[in-house]
Amino acid sequence: MAKPTPEAPVLPLDTIMSGDCVAAMNSLPENSVDLIFADPPYNLQLRGDLHRPDNSRVDAVDDHWDQFESLKAYDAFTRGWLKAARRVLKPDGAIWVIGSYHNIYRVGATLQDQGFWILNDVVWRKTNPMPNFRGKRLTNAHETMIWASKSEGSKYTFNYEAMKALNEGVQMRSDWTFPICTGHERLKNARGEKAHPTQKPESLLHRLLIGSTNPGDVVLDPFFGTGTTGAVATMLGRHFIGIEREEEYRQIAAERIARVRSLPPAALEVSTSRRTEPRVPFGQLVERGMLRPGEELQSGNGRHRAKIRADGTLAGENIKGSIHQGGAAYEGAPSCNGWTYWHFKREGKSVSIDILRQQIRDEMIKPD
Repeated sequence: MAKPTPEAPVLPLDTIMSGDCVAAMNSLPENSVDLIFADPPYNLQLRGDLHRPDNSRVDAVDDHWDQFESLKAYDAFTRGWLKAARRVLKPDGAIWVIGSYHNIYRVGATLQDQGFWILNDVVWRKTNPMPNFRGKRLTNAHETMIWASKSEGSKYTFNYEAMKALNEGVQMRSDWTFPICTGHERLKNARGEKAHPTQKPESLLHRLLIGSTNPGDVVLDPFFGTGTTGAVATMLGRHFIGIEREEEYRQIAAERIARVRSLPPAALEVSTSRRTEPRVPFGQLVERGMLRPGEELQSGNGRHRAKIRADGTLAGENIKGSIHQGGAAYEGAPSCNGWTYWHFKREGKSVSIDILRQQIRDEMIKPD
């Protein structure tokens, strides 16, 4: 009698898992998450307490989870969690890792050693960094994030137009300026203290998730802390999976996320690139009767004209060919975007043929 096939593990969407991150990730199905955001221990190697000029104590990162006996031990830890992370990442998935000068270079080398393909390093420039109280070094005013795809050939998500829109129509750069968590965003525990010493601002995760995920995607955070990733993912209509071994952090994160409401679908739509839109050949406009064979098109400046042929090509004065070839020939240019070059007449007005293409695209995306 054949042995029953074991059931595949179920993806625990919108859940905070407890325990060690490597064991938790190894319990998840392979190739199951779209994006990983990792904020691992920085291994700050602090020696003793820090004090301000007024002798008050600085609430720095001195927790047990940030302490490693050696760099060798930290490297072994990094290799372990990155190996588990790569296993659960989909073939076209990507990972973001954030760190400081204490650890990010070691993490970056390990990423490359394990087959990840680095896409960008992003500098988070803090508008309100903590000063260097001892006066022996420069103020550490930034952290570095590494964005990498699972492999060199991965077709990772990058919402270029949405990132450009966030930056007032200018291409998004790799230096991002945000304040650290203060005021109402800084979570407190039951004792009135900072709930987590390295809580990340929601603005940072908002930009990151808008740029590299889509609604419905699954985002894994193996060092969940107090749940910034989960809160922003929930708001933006993404699923999250958090892993956190500290019970106090898990409780604070769960309470925080329970207060978050997802935005309506219409609010989650973002600007898209023309390259991602369905391809529509000009001949389809002719086949559907939106433009007729024999109908005349004219250039946007009104200087050139050509007639549409039954096969979707154009014929004009000394030119024959596609809408792109015809425009290029008239302008004496090596190439031309025929969709924006050619216009037709409707009710006495000149209308771009690109309007008709967009009508078909809208039907393809929303068939109802």
